[in-house]
Amino acid sequence: MVVAAALPLVAEYGAAVTTSQIARAAGIGEATIFRAFKDKDEVLDACVAEAVGTDHVLRELATISLDEPLDVRLTEAAEALRAHMERMGTVVGALHASGHLRPGRGGPDGREGHDGREGRDGRGDRDEGRDGQHGAGPPPDARAQSFLALRDGVVELIEPDRDACRLSPEKVATAFLGLLFTRLHTPAPGAEAPLSPEELIAVLLHGSLKHPGSDR
Repeated sequence: MVVAAALPLVAEYGAAVTTSQIARAAGIGEATIFRAFKDKDEVLDACVAEAVGTDHVLRELATISLDEPLDVRLTEAAEALRAHMERMGTVVGALHASGHLRPGRGGPDGREGHDGREGRDGRGDRDEGRDGQHGAGPPPDARAQSFLALRDGVVELIEPDRDACRLSPEKVATAFLGLLFTRLHTPAPGAEAPLSPEELIAVLLHGSLKHPGSDR
């Protein structure tokens, strides 16, 4: 509850957010925060851990209906992942700009709270602890684990159409994430607008060449 209430405030104010603001947003007394967290820095570290973690977006991917056509499933997945990446960038960027995530300081260890992903039945092996290592984002091994967790979430969306794909769902999911993450990078000045989710899915599933006799 505290972290959920703090995230939008951290995105807006960075490290300048106060515990009294967080308490008001959470509808609790300020003293209640310090029964769960040692100090404000620990609250901010928990916000970074939540922002870079994949649990929330994996739950969103798991709610996408497998009865929808594949292009619809992947478009919904692209929107969920875009929102996740934007939230992560906003929170981490605000704290970095306000000095909380400075080199050599420390922050969450980047572990996602489990060893992979939650299945559609909601189960998953969890490890809620933090090891006290701090930084502006997850270390390389944690980033790799996060990518694999996201890939596995997308694989499950592709799996019903395995027989229709020329490549394995794992390779299709990896290509999907590669295209999506490239699209989310800030374009250079004067560059063309990035692909829309619909355009990205069309290129992924049908390529970029027109079909003979078609305008598409």
